[in-house]
Amino acid sequence: MKIKNMIAVGLMALAGCAAQQDGLEPPRLPGDVIRFTAGRCFGACPTYTVQVSPDGSGLLEPERNTSVPGATRFTLTQAQYRRLVATLAPHRPAAGTTKTIAHGKNCERFATDMPGYVVEWTRPGQATTRLEYQSGCMDARYGRLRVAIAAVPRILDVEPMLNPKALTP
Repeated sequence: MKIKNMIAVGLMALAGCAAQQDGLEPPRLPGDVIRFTAGRCFGACPTYTVQVSPDGSGLLEPERNTSVPGATRFTLTQAQYRRLVATLAPHRPAAGTTKTIAHGKNCERFATDMPGYVVEWTRPGQATTRLEYQSGCMDARYGRLRVAIAAVPRILDVEPMLNPKALTP
């Protein structure tokens, strides 16, 4: 009976470790965990979610059209994190709110079949701040947002993980 209990305890401990691997650990440094999701489009756009923490932890979770087969951890420098924060700061909604930019809401010129993006800023004990952007919105007033969104993979240096051809010899 004792051996069965030891095996059960061991399996529960392993299950706990596996559960912790699903996302980022709580950050050890002050700041927001930033979650960036690139949605589907009509075509071969990479679809994925990337999360980064102020302590340099990163996690890319691919959905389709990426070069990584599953969740992939990476690290980023403090400079990369600060650059990401600064790049997204002009577009960040008020703390704890959601802002949606989409056709029929606050967008006049719209191209269909483009991916949607979601950026979330979370901090322990505070409400999540969320920006939802349909990239088909071509209004001039969102030009800087389009540039900021396009810069995220480059800032985080995850572009090779998003290019399905990156693994092809």
